[in-house]
Amino acid sequence: MTAISERAAPLARPARRFSRSWLGLAPFFLFAIFFIGAPVTYLVLGSFQNNEGQTTLQNYADLATPSIANAFLITIEVSLVTAVVGGIFGFLLAYAVILGGLPRVLRDALMTFSGVASNFAGVPLALAFIFTLGQLGMVTVFLKNFGIDPYASGFTIYSKLGLELVYLYFQFPLMVLIIAPAIDGLRPEWREAAENMGASSRQYWQRVALPILFPTLLGTMILLFGNAFGAQATAYQLTSGLIPLVPLLIGNQIAGDVLHNPGLGYAMAMGMVAIMGISIAIYTLLQRRAERWRR
Repeated sequence: MTAISERAAPLARPARRFSRSWLGLAPFFLFAIFFIGAPVTYLVLGSFQNNEGQTTLQNYADLATPSIANAFLITIEVSLVTAVVGGIFGFLLAYAVILGGLPRVLRDALMTFSGVASNFAGVPLALAFIFTLGQLGMVTVFLKNFGIDPYASGFTIYSKLGLELVYLYFQFPLMVLIIAPAIDGLRPEWREAAENMGASSRQYWQRVALPILFPTLLGTMILLFGNAFGAQATAYQLTSGLIPLVPLLIGNQIAGDVLHNPGLGYAMAMGMVAIMGISIAIYTLLQRRAERWRR
């Protein structure tokens, strides 16, 4: 009986030791808590408070006012136009350099330029376009020597069209950087198989290549949309707040002397967070679908 009971007795499991490998993630978690978690919490709580510190839902109700709703529509329109145009132009440029048979040095130069230009934004970018396409800009003065005056035709760099042109400067290089690996991922045997079955180059792109690249194309355009949606410094320097964009209105409500309602600014920021969150979620889903063809 004693031997049987000894055999039946379960073996004691050794106590789990804390793995020190988790300590390497400590800086990341601290960074996420202090620079992401804490600001978002402060933003959420502040959006439910008025200037007296009382809890209210009026800030979210004010988002439906015509001025704020129009600002969201204009911001979405500018972001959507620059995302689509920049996405198409960036894709065609990346295709020409990678699969168009151009010299390797052009590809290296384009990728280097794209890496720099995609991060060149804010006040320097706005000033660069003012000095180039402003009323006394270099290109404008040069065109006037040939009897061409863009400003006489109604164009101005300080308009919504001018702002979209400025945004495109950092939108299409970002598209090139993201879509280039996807174009590189098109396997030569896919084209060979299509040609062996009698498909033309147009049919290959229509039936094989574009369906494979479509999730990446659409996902990258959504990423470009979010990139333009949150831009603030470039628009403020270029238009001085004349174009009602949501990031500019948020700055006026939080740091302005006249329209000082931080709670409303926080509520508008939460609206931006919601739109950006939806964009990132769709981008993530599309990227997962695109990854199936890269395995």
